[in-house]
Amino acid sequence: MLLVQTKGWWWPKLGKKPENRLFHVATDEEIKSGETTDVYFVRTKRVLEWLGLTDVRVVAEITPPRRLPQNWPWCVLCGVEEAAKLLEGYPVTAYSMPEGTIFFSKDSRGYAEPVFFIEGKYVDFGVIETALLGLLCQATGVATRAARIRKIAGDKLVASFGIRRMHPAIAPMIDRAAYIGGFDGVSGITGAKLIGMPPVGTMPHALIIIVGDQVKAWKAFDEALDPEIPRVALVDTYYDEKVEAVMAAEALGERLFAVRLDTPGSRRGDFVEIVKEVKWELDLRGYKHVKIFVSGGLDEETVRRLVEAGADAFGVGTSVSNAPTVDFAMDVVEVEGKPVAKRGKFGGKKQVWRCWSCFADYVAPWREPMDKCPTCGDSLEPLLKPLVENGKIVADLPKAPDIREYVLHQLKKLPPI
Repeated sequence: MLLVQTKGWWWPKLGKKPENRLFHVATDEEIKSGETTDVYFVRTKRVLEWLGLTDVRVVAEITPPRRLPQNWPWCVLCGVEEAAKLLEGYPVTAYSMPEGTIFFSKDSRGYAEPVFFIEGKYVDFGVIETALLGLLCQATGVATRAARIRKIAGDKLVASFGIRRMHPAIAPMIDRAAYIGGFDGVSGITGAKLIGMPPVGTMPHALIIIVGDQVKAWKAFDEALDPEIPRVALVDTYYDEKVEAVMAAEALGERLFAVRLDTPGSRRGDFVEIVKEVKWELDLRGYKHVKIFVSGGLDEETVRRLVEAGADAFGVGTSVSNAPTVDFAMDVVEVEGKPVAKRGKFGGKKQVWRCWSCFADYVAPWREPMDKCPTCGDSLEPLLKPLVENGKIVADLPKAPDIREYVLHQLKKLPPI
């Protein structure tokens, strides 16, 4: 990145704004080149150049905050593939936990767990720290909230419906992270393409209102769309939910897969009781095959209560798409091979060792490998694995379905939420 001096200040020389930019988002080029950085990293580079310290090599590690958002006991690491693409071509080496790894703020002995570290000349990668943290912080928050809801929902169907609440530029990232966290499907077309599966969805109130009649709209949906699309009727547009649910079942019969309840909060009443009523009335009339699909304002607690009430499927939106970010920090822990640390941090390059029997982690200095679990004596696996070597991606970057299976496998080892 070039610097220019204006009015006594050194500023990054930014590329020309693309003439066809319609939306307030950075391009791939701007992100890769460091133009989305905080300016103090640019000034730091200038100072290091002025001091003749451009060849100083460091190790910088990325660790989660001491307290995870909303007192979460664990998180799901997400955004690693994008991090690898960001670092590709830079003269650095990076190690990371595999994408989808469940990690803790602290290990079993109280030491902060690094999830990622970079080795190289600081002047070569300092300007992309902002982007690197952003890629990991937000995706990890989304994946973690999704995994928590997945854990609560058990084997019930859960779909990501939240991209309409967020900037469309990051919609694919949100859908991918939600899917990796354990959701069964996503509503976004681009997000679905990214993870390699068809998008999922039902119908909006707009369809019924424009058609002007619920039954006519449901029948048109059934007749117009491909047979492999599940017939899910939205049943809270004009009448009471249980009344419209029975109407939909009578209209579509065996072809009706589910009814969807999406009543706004201002008119919802007790959602648990509504689910029970709808299920009772459908079952009473011989429509036990019709599932109850709920959406609208769902989070961990409402999903828990609705599972108990008998709901079969969930469309979860804002609570996942707007999940709290995980405030990762990057800190220099070695300079020219010597351990250093700011106050409150532990110096030196480290490895995180996991016992898959105990599902316990142990942080140790890089040069002091561990082979046996201090608790149960079983073997340990190092979690920080090569991702980038001298600017080349060396790790296999698994597909989203494989990462999701890795997450689900780990979730089984965790206690109920």
